[in-house]
Amino acid sequence: MTAKILVVDDILPNVRLLEARLTAEYFDVTTAMNGAEALAVCAQDDCDLILLDVMMPGMDGFEVCRRLKKNPATTHLPIVMVTALDQPSDRVKGLEAGADDFLTKPIDEIALIARVRSLTRLKVVLDDLRNRASTAVALGMPDPFTAALAEDGLGGRILLVDDRPASAAQLAFMLRDKYIVEIEPNPNDVAAKVASGAYDLLIVSLGLQGFDALRLCGQLRSQERTRQLPILCLAEMEDRTRVLRALDLGVNDFLMRPVDGNELIARVRSNLRRKRYADKLRDNVQASLELAVVDPLTGLNNRRYFEMHLSILVKQAVDCDRPLSMMILDIDHFKGINDTYGHATGDQILKGFAKRVRKVIRIPDVICRIGGEEFVVVMPDTNMEVAARIAERVRAEIEQERFVVPHSGAAVGITVSIGLAERGDDDLPDGLFSRADRALYRSKSNGRNRVSADAA
Repeated sequence: MTAKILVVDDILPNVRLLEARLTAEYFDVTTAMNGAEALAVCAQDDCDLILLDVMMPGMDGFEVCRRLKKNPATTHLPIVMVTALDQPSDRVKGLEAGADDFLTKPIDEIALIARVRSLTRLKVVLDDLRNRASTAVALGMPDPFTAALAEDGLGGRILLVDDRPASAAQLAFMLRDKYIVEIEPNPNDVAAKVASGAYDLLIVSLGLQGFDALRLCGQLRSQERTRQLPILCLAEMEDRTRVLRALDLGVNDFLMRPVDGNELIARVRSNLRRKRYADKLRDNVQASLELAVVDPLTGLNNRRYFEMHLSILVKQAVDCDRPLSMMILDIDHFKGINDTYGHATGDQILKGFAKRVRKVIRIPDVICRIGGEEFVVVMPDTNMEVAARIAERVRAEIEQERFVVPHSGAAVGITVSIGLAERGDDDLPDGLFSRADRALYRSKSNGRNRVSADAA
């Protein structure tokens, strides 16, 4: 997918120069001559990254940036400020306004393309999360977008990888008031430490002695547990080529030495805001997935999960020629419980029933609530003889002790009818379920509170 870049500058030759450079790298380029035009383009969701001039009449780049970052619809857009200003205080002002980076005029073409590619890659990931989260919101999940705007990027744990004690101590001192900083001088220990620790950001010196810092960054990006961890590199002025390579490897940001404390804090805040924004979207998506496949009352998987998962388990059993059994459980006379004690008590009994069944079955067994008072347990690598013993333990566990309902103090005795079936020659999920269901019907017809098996 070709990224669409919005170039904003009030001087036409500057616009044309950037347009030509980006078009030569196969980016689609849209242009705006002032801040108002830029806001209008962004409101139409018509760009993936903004190259924003700072010094413009009317509304300067700082104000444009602030407005975009305060809007939930545009806060995710990467913004690179393009300016003749080259003082750390100017960069800090831009970063505090929400900019992702600065490019100083005259623009280094290689640095421009490397930064644009790096930020547009991050934008692709963020867009996917936003789309998934939007779907989740449409299904009734809380809106994560507005909440993310309140994130200030402060607090959290930072791992600083620097083998020069004086440098590491100075950097930790700069961050001490706003972050918890741990110093790791040995780069060989970093991967394991980061994988096991709850760090929010990694700061890596590219000047490690006797160790390739870029290799470390590449390793962290290749591992699932550390792929999303923001990495900020510290580099000397002569490390320009390695900085560009770091961006290609997926490093999020960089800072040149000598380090300005205010700029360091501003870049850390910017990266943490972006990380936490993405984390909120991921949490929202994960919650929506759980909502789709988890029964909210009992915490068990629901019928949708069962139907999706059963075919996988049956296929695995067929491919490996292994046994597979299923039990369907139905709480006896549950309607009478609801009618006598009320639905709140019925809900508490369903929760307690699920907990007891979980206690009896084995870890590999899959238990789902498939509707009302009906549950199903799929037992991989289990033949009928073993399944019958497990089913009888479940039946006895339910019958032997009354369910004490919290708050009401009611003690309700229940029983359960169970139907069993083992995978047979049909090897189809529907066939297995139908035979277990027939066995359940026999249990209920023969007086309930019993286990019946249907042979393949």
